[in-house]
Amino acid sequence: MDFRTYRLLNLPLSPGVSVFLGSNGVGKTNIVEAIDYTANLASHRVSQDSPLVRVGAERAYIRTRTVRGSQQTVMEFELAPGKSNRVRINRAAPVRAREALGVTHTVLFSPEDLQLVKGEPAGRRRFLDDLAVALRPAVAAYRADYERVLRQRNSLLKSMRSRRPSAEEDLHTLEVWNRQLAEAGSHLLQARLRVLSQLLPQVQRAYGELTDDSKTASTVYESSVFPPISSAVLSRAALMGVDDIREALLRSFAEKRSEELERGVTLVGPHRDELVLELGGIPVRGYASHGESWSYALALKLAAWYVHLADNTAPGASPILILDDVFAELDSARRHRLGSIVADAEQVLVTCAVATDLPEELGDYQLIRVESGIAEIIDSVPLRNISS
Repeated sequence: MDFRTYRLLNLPLSPGVSVFLGSNGVGKTNIVEAIDYTANLASHRVSQDSPLVRVGAERAYIRTRTVRGSQQTVMEFELAPGKSNRVRINRAAPVRAREALGVTHTVLFSPEDLQLVKGEPAGRRRFLDDLAVALRPAVAAYRADYERVLRQRNSLLKSMRSRRPSAEEDLHTLEVWNRQLAEAGSHLLQARLRVLSQLLPQVQRAYGELTDDSKTASTVYESSVFPPISSAVLSRAALMGVDDIREALLRSFAEKRSEELERGVTLVGPHRDELVLELGGIPVRGYASHGESWSYALALKLAAWYVHLADNTAPGASPILILDDVFAELDSARRHRLGSIVADAEQVLVTCAVATDLPEELGDYQLIRVESGIAEIIDSVPLRNISS
């Protein structure tokens, strides 16, 4: 209710493939964005919640009924820009929205995800962190603590830089922030390395399925604390304990203290790390073709889906796979390969403007025709009988 362009929309979705078909700009992505929001508490298109609330409304509501195996969960999210978002779970009293993490799982791919390959390191760090949180919601607390302490530590360093020489009291306060940042950072970095060790073989699998498999996908995790972690040593790095990572962070803070005081900013920690994506041992960013970059970005999201599948094999536990205007961006061969990969998923949501972009491998699907502010469900139909 009052989400984006929709005053009110009630839309029961079936298992299997559902296709949202409509012209560009009519609100197809708004629907799948709302579904994805309930899993990740964030939009894949905007960084703030304000654009998610319909113009003229004060807040938006998203209500979902999720079925996983024999368990049904009803959730109602309240999005109130400038305030803390809340959620009701099974009609209980409202709680922090973060309490809903782990109830619904989604993996969404959209044209914007090309930036996972071509964009700045922050996007790749966020991708790893989001997947780690989706698999283990407790990681969200370490992530939030790390970001909070980092802001406080940077504020202190900036103020110490402006009023040198630093007082003994400031140095003592800095040590307090060091310990807190190392505590949260050690858990966050451990979670990243563990999820990357699960992700990498699935990236290699997915990239091979999408392409002719002539090049091998690999990664290098460039840490600000440890030497570069290549694919060859990733499995061992993922076994590092929190205590070892914490001590390494504290040593790095001590080694970089003079430089940090000089520059007024935190120079080591998970927020400074980079995930380098490679094909055939060559970085994808800056060297791969457009087609290779697209395939790698799609392989990352398919790999995240595969990781979810391996993590929980129970009926109904598979994440909702969302493909937002993806098929139009792929050549014919990759369309057919992607269609074959996702056709048997428990639930797939596809948005497209032209039905001829859809590969026949998707088989029968539930069709939702979308017009401005309206989404109408059509009976399940064979792909070959549908026209735009």
